[in-house]
Amino acid sequence: MAKRDSVQIAERFWREVWQLRNPNAADHLVSEDFTVTSGGVDIRSREAFKKWVAAFLSSIDDFKFNVIETFQNETGDRVVTRWRVTGKNRGFMGSESCGSPIDMTGTAVLHVGEDGLLRHNWVERSALEVLRSLSAKSRSFEAGSASTCRRSNVL
Repeated sequence: MAKRDSVQIAERFWREVWQLRNPNAADHLVSEDFTVTSGGVDIRSREAFKKWVAAFLSSIDDFKFNVIETFQNETGDRVVTRWRVTGKNRGFMGSESCGSPIDMTGTAVLHVGEDGLLRHNWVERSALEVLRSLSAKSRSFEAGSASTCRRSNVL
């Protein structure tokens, strides 16, 4: 198999879907059977992924997605990206919308098909730490009788 520049493919995915906040860009970047594995859950199919991205984006105001670094294996069928998301809580992971800052880091391993479409994205992210931070802010706000940032029962 010839070596390909899959870093460019990954960077285009991050730019068009996440940085430009356009879930529909997935139509020309990922396969129809694209899967994201995040937090032990598989989001299966391009359409399910687009809905998941839209819901994710709607939960963070002032959403910013920054790529820290991206590199690929020798054949180009795997790409790894370290990234950082910042913004303000608008119901992230089922928490109450309160505007508290969100600062989350993560790592994604992408499988790039021979046709240049993404097939799978395995994601590890610091979501638990962000949720704990929002919960701690909620306790501190409650003590001061200010606005709260609580977690609801939905994850």
